[in-house]
Amino acid sequence: MSDSLSRRDFLAGATIATAALVASKAVAQGSEDAKSTAGAPAAAASKNENPRGGAFKLLYAPHFGLFKNLAGNDLGDQLKFMADNGFRALEDNGLPKRSVADQEKIGKLLNDLNFQMGVFVAHADFNNLTFVKRDPEMRAQLVKEMQAAVEVAKRVNAKWATVVPDMFDPRVNIGVQTANVIDNLRACAEVFEKAGLVMVLEPLNFFNHPNLFLREVPQTYAICRAVNSPACKILDDLYHQQITEGNLIPNLEACWDEIAYFQVGDNPGRNEPGTGEINYRNVFKRIHDRGYKGVVGMEHGKAQNTKEGELAVIKAYQEADNF
Repeated sequence: MSDSLSRRDFLAGATIATAALVASKAVAQGSEDAKSTAGAPAAAASKNENPRGGAFKLLYAPHFGLFKNLAGNDLGDQLKFMADNGFRALEDNGLPKRSVADQEKIGKLLNDLNFQMGVFVAHADFNNLTFVKRDPEMRAQLVKEMQAAVEVAKRVNAKWATVVPDMFDPRVNIGVQTANVIDNLRACAEVFEKAGLVMVLEPLNFFNHPNLFLREVPQTYAICRAVNSPACKILDDLYHQQITEGNLIPNLEACWDEIAYFQVGDNPGRNEPGTGEINYRNVFKRIHDRGYKGVVGMEHGKAQNTKEGELAVIKAYQEADNF
């Protein structure tokens, strides 16, 4: 989940990355030239091992608008631009808030372009107590939200949806709240399991989200083991976990069996790899060596909101993927 920016504000797009040559041409000739000159398949594609091809070893997923200075504002144009430039996956956290017609349009484009749909947000409420409560009406509401998420997932052939268990109650013992979260997640997982969908639980950092129940990957691991469903797994957002606990590679190793999805962003700043302190080349190599075939969501901004800055994001992923 986002911190200083909301999920709906995150946008994504794409440009392939032989970037030094591309950058000089794209910046000099403008957006239209960038679309054409940045679109040739990269040499790296020949050694690609991600399940849908493209220019990278892992299945990195931009968001709508991350590269809109180069691709334009139209969602279809952005998706085609991503595909032309080696990306084979998409994230759209705000997908449930789009019209059914737009969801279906996106789903068709994803299918036509052989894209994998990444996560969208099935539930996240940063202001209320929900999962930590033992409340039949609340549980029924959560189940209803999961049923709605299943319908959204069908339109775009999604496999994963993000669930955040929201706030904790400082007046109630944490053990009691944990038991309530597990019980509520079991009810939600039953809905997802029947539909072949996986809810991925996302722990968020305490600095930006001080009152949320779920904070750490090991904590989430214990909860997933207790829920004991193939439809309840971990979303390991490495940006959040760098702030909360660090120790990124040992923790992903320790909790590997319950991790179904990754998101990334460098810290500080929550921008592209290489702008902060995380050695993403090493992290990506470990994930790749582990045989991970899922999506790596690019849930971050860009250090510069310009054409040059967008090309720098592509170059950052080329470099981090060069292991």
